[in-house]
Amino acid sequence: MSVPPLAALRAFEAVARHLSFTRAAEELGMTQAAVSYQIRLLEERLGTPLFLRKPRGISLTETGALFARPTIDAFDMLREAFADPSADTISTLSISTVPTLAGAWLSPRLGKFQMNNPNLAVRLETSDDIVDFGREDISVVIRAGTGDWPGLEAHQLMSIEYTPMLSPELLRKCPLDEPADLLKLPLLDRGDPYWALWMREAGVDFTASYGKPGLTLSTDLHEARAALAGYGVAMLMPRFFRHELATGSLVQPFAQVSDMGRSFWLAYPKGRRNRPAIRKFRAFLLDEVAGDRE
Repeated sequence: MSVPPLAALRAFEAVARHLSFTRAAEELGMTQAAVSYQIRLLEERLGTPLFLRKPRGISLTETGALFARPTIDAFDMLREAFADPSADTISTLSISTVPTLAGAWLSPRLGKFQMNNPNLAVRLETSDDIVDFGREDISVVIRAGTGDWPGLEAHQLMSIEYTPMLSPELLRKCPLDEPADLLKLPLLDRGDPYWALWMREAGVDFTASYGKPGLTLSTDLHEARAALAGYGVAMLMPRFFRHELATGSLVQPFAQVSDMGRSFWLAYPKGRRNRPAIRKFRAFLLDEVAGDRE
């Protein structure tokens, strides 16, 4: 099958990105009727509907969703190719990342990045949810995983490694001579799979502690605060709590760290790889990570 007319693809890309015929028409400088006509031509050509029309909006059909991502990416690449290479086409860099990385590592560094790029506004959002770049005002994400996300350019930032930590006061009350001694203390969020992994690698039978009541918190930052207050042992990333470890407000009783082969990655659509703001932020992050290693 030959490539459909560009006008129809252009209309489909805008409607799929906004999930709105009205907003697509405004962006394209067309009437809503003209956009609907182009979509109808494309649907007739493909022999299947691309959108489900609902009383309160529209959604992509299965076929529509199949075509939407590559079409949006293709137009993103075209916009990038024809943009002025010397101009930053976005005045705001919108970053979405997970809460712990934002609070423990990224947010203290963003001020330096913004000061080095005074003409660029920076916005940080925290979320664990998957971002749909075609429909959300997000420039880049930092997420945990293996980096194999279709359609996205991904750069590995740091491996995810965990180990138990606790306050020196709690350690004085209950000295830890061997990993099994941890079972004598309250373990924060004992359902965290890193507890089972770390204990198994340390040769400790952790199964007897399953189902025990305990304190479960939503993020590593909350768990760290609870550990600082002496309420239990938290499973934390040493990289994120270097200050607390250096000052002695938290103690890492054992050298062993455990990982599941996951890392934090900077990711964004491939079509955005040459945007000046993203290039600057990518270089900044990689420099900061390298500085951490040193």
